[in-house]
Amino acid sequence: MSIQASVEEILEDTKKYSPYPEKVKLIAVTKYSSVEDIEEFLKTGQNICGENKVQVIKDKIEYFKNKNTDIKWHFIGNLQKNKVKYIIDDVVAIHSVNKLSLAQEINKKAEQSGKTMDVLLEINVYGEESKQGYSLDELKCDIMELKNLKNLNIIGVMTMAPFTDDEKILRMVFSGLRKIKDELNKEYFDNNLTELSMGMSNDYKIALQEGSTYIRVGTKIFK
Repeated sequence: MSIQASVEEILEDTKKYSPYPEKVKLIAVTKYSSVEDIEEFLKTGQNICGENKVQVIKDKIEYFKNKNTDIKWHFIGNLQKNKVKYIIDDVVAIHSVNKLSLAQEINKKAEQSGKTMDVLLEINVYGEESKQGYSLDELKCDIMELKNLKNLNIIGVMTMAPFTDDEKILRMVFSGLRKIKDELNKEYFDNNLTELSMGMSNDYKIALQEGSTYIRVGTKIFK
């Protein structure tokens, strides 16, 4: 199946399974794809692509630099502090921020570049699979400092789901994330958190049904 056919299938699934498909953004994790694959993907009209290796981003940015292509790079993956300087000029959003120190580094680099970065807070809902994310108690300790970072725009929350085909567990994880989002919105964000994402799930259809607005579809598109 071509990339375009895969995207069309995903868009149909989005209409079928999501309670509000108009809010869903597809994120293509393109680590294993060629630049030609990305070109085909972009022809479908999707404009958010993701990478989880800095050097891959930079290689492909060079390729597209002189092309009249509306591509918005959205960085996905475990973003270590020492990588921020390499990507801050080339992406429009960071998929997850999991510690205040990382947020401060992103904010500093974004300020130097005159940018505002959209971010999702990575919250530990399910044990080991999200061990690098915030616990809710940790997040509450940091939240006012996070909100005061002028070049960071916190748009939502995400968590890492387990690699499992157990539908009950996946729905439980996402239900927990929604409850946390509602609590944060009520206490701290005046209902300004709009995005919800569950990373690494085996089944994007479940994520759609459970209200995710960011859907990672790299495996589906770039096999």
